[in-house]
Amino acid sequence: MVTTKPTVKLSGLAHRLVRDGLLSEEQAQHAFDAALKKRISFVTYLVENDILDSLEIAHAASQEFGVPLFDLEVLDMGFLPTKLVDEKLIRTHHALPLFKRGKRLFLGVSDPTNLHGLDEIKFHTGLATEAVVVEEKKLTLGIEQAMQASDTSMSDLLDTDLDNLDITIEDGDERQDDGDMDIDEAPVVRFVNKVLLDAINSSASDIHFEPYEKNFRVRFRQDGMLREIASPPVNLASRLVARIKVMSRMNIAEKRIPQDGRIKMVLSRNRSIDFRVNTCPTLYGEKVVLRILDPTSAQVGIEALGFEKEQQDAFLEAIAKPYGMVLVTGPTGSGKTVSLYTGLNLLNQPDVNISTVEDPVEIQVAGINQVNQNTKTGLTFASALRAFLRQDPDIIMVGEIRDLETAEIAVKAAQTGHLVLSTLHTNDAPQTLTRLANMGIPAFNIASSVVLIMAQRLARRLCSHCKVPDDLPREALLEEGFEEQDLQGLTVYRPVGCDRCNKGYKGRVGIFQVMPVSEAMGRIIMEGGNSLQLAEQSRKEGVATLRQSGLKKVRDGITSLEEINRVTKD
Repeated sequence: MVTTKPTVKLSGLAHRLVRDGLLSEEQAQHAFDAALKKRISFVTYLVENDILDSLEIAHAASQEFGVPLFDLEVLDMGFLPTKLVDEKLIRTHHALPLFKRGKRLFLGVSDPTNLHGLDEIKFHTGLATEAVVVEEKKLTLGIEQAMQASDTSMSDLLDTDLDNLDITIEDGDERQDDGDMDIDEAPVVRFVNKVLLDAINSSASDIHFEPYEKNFRVRFRQDGMLREIASPPVNLASRLVARIKVMSRMNIAEKRIPQDGRIKMVLSRNRSIDFRVNTCPTLYGEKVVLRILDPTSAQVGIEALGFEKEQQDAFLEAIAKPYGMVLVTGPTGSGKTVSLYTGLNLLNQPDVNISTVEDPVEIQVAGINQVNQNTKTGLTFASALRAFLRQDPDIIMVGEIRDLETAEIAVKAAQTGHLVLSTLHTNDAPQTLTRLANMGIPAFNIASSVVLIMAQRLARRLCSHCKVPDDLPREALLEEGFEEQDLQGLTVYRPVGCDRCNKGYKGRVGIFQVMPVSEAMGRIIMEGGNSLQLAEQSRKEGVATLRQSGLKKVRDGITSLEEINRVTKD
């Protein structure tokens, strides 16, 4: 007589999925048994084996158990209260702490029937636990990101740690010793350290310490805009500046001339932040500006820069060429360096020799030979380029083409089998070609060496939590540059402002004009054509202007019309 193993009667989420017609009873039973055998959750088995979409399962779980459904993408994984729960418990029970309210801890789970896991976390934390349903795929990714961020996040640095941050100087590994500092200076040390931490936490790009006759202010540049964050007593100005100068190994006795220095702040075993420091004498003391140089800014991936599909393809095709020149243009602070280093990271392979010369090196990357320009010693862009050409290079990056000598050597390198990346300061891509001609580069050399020019700007992203539709008349939209066909179904958003953003904006996105130099453009250059002729030819070839690229971001709801008007002038 053959005996069959009794099956477990389906209940809970499995029963709901069968009832909703998402699974047959046989499929559900097989998945349930297989999940038990593999010692993984029923939901994990369904998603890993592509039996059901994780969003469908999350909707069903939310409706079946009356538990709210939450999108993990709206949270910053670096600021979750993961320290409240042991990592082993988080991974074992596949439950991610989302936020704490009083004595209640809200946990993101894909299967709210895991009461054993909720109870165990409740026992270990002493907090009442409440489940919030999230998609399985996003939960798995979120747990990994949160665990990684917990090592590098500064949200768990307490005030008691501010005296003991690991801060090193530019050209050495020795740690600054504050032990001999007078006790009266301890508040100054703590204040400066806190400002540095707050700047990194708020994703600021620059910190300004500004002395005036009757006040002293500290400002952060966030998303390209300056914002005042503190106003210390004016009598502390000289001591705060002196502290920063000590940290960056400057001469604290010299207050009559500008000075440059560098600070390294070690946050954890695998994350450190550099600050480029500059002082400048003003009427009422020395103004200090710190540029925050985060190496991770160039590791965001090319998809995160903001390219449209055809623009990204053109850029990747250009940097994949064995020789030629790729130029990036735009004002200071428009993200040119990050764009270039994003490309260099893609090209940085063991079989490629990459050398860069910059003023100064802002992003340090292993595997790339980086040189700081130093005019005092005669190490200019031109002299460094000459040295590179004797060092068997494949790819060369020049921080900026400022003069004819540098331009001539860069063009020569591009013509003799090297890929050259560099920047110029012009308003758009067509003007870059005429700028090179005006510098004295022969038209033939420009046409035969430059393969692509990319102009860019950075626009602030609208906050996804508080943006609202903006009711603008049809005539106003047409006047701004939208085409008649764009108005069908168009929704333009405007900023509002909430506790998760900065006046309605959070983060920035690139606006690009990516112009490959075609044969037709080469002929225009050879014939002595001007930037207007080149712009007309690029329009015929379908190259979007900066304004058109910006309006596309407005149509997609990424930024506002007001912001595009601020960063583009077309």
